[in-house]
Amino acid sequence: MGKVDTNKKLKENSLLKTAFEFFTTKGFSKTSITDIVSKAGVAKGTFYLYFKDKYDIRNKLISHKSSQLFKNAMADLGAELDKLSFEDKIIKVIDNIINQLNANQSLLTFISKNLSWGVFKTAITTPVSEDDVDFSTIYEKLLSEAPQGIKDPEIMLFMIIELVSSTCYSVILYKEPCSLEKLKPYLYKSIRLIIAQHEVSD
Repeated sequence: MGKVDTNKKLKENSLLKTAFEFFTTKGFSKTSITDIVSKAGVAKGTFYLYFKDKYDIRNKLISHKSSQLFKNAMADLGAELDKLSFEDKIIKVIDNIINQLNANQSLLTFISKNLSWGVFKTAITTPVSEDDVDFSTIYEKLLSEAPQGIKDPEIMLFMIIELVSSTCYSVILYKEPCSLEKLKPYLYKSIRLIIAQHEVSD
């Protein structure tokens, strides 16, 4: 990467980092592009070289942060995943991501408040940076390893993500209706039932 490309990347990363700080402290609606560029130390015109508008930088942040969560989970679990069944792999990765969000509740708030299915689909299929994980490729590999095959995988993933995000948001942030540790066995049993519904019968 040349000096010009390096400088461009540094400016983009600075804008992303600054936007995330504002979105998680001041809130998305109360943050302006002027706030972001002023603190990042770049001209307003520079912002528009990288992002269409405030919604675009928010969506790219969700994509980047989601990818980081998944990448951390895969790094933490490593070769342990190779020994597991399809269901157990999904549960292990989800458990790791939940623990990361429990440790970083501002990130949980940011992602949960702004995540829609459309944004998530974009996040898993279009990595923001070279360091981000192309989750769609890994997910397709997981599906191909499912012993009975999976029908309507997108619906399955949608249901699992909606279930995990909605329940964990309340439990982690408000401890309602129970603790995270008490919730987990019920949550993971429900995920297994969702997966079972999508397994192709012989």
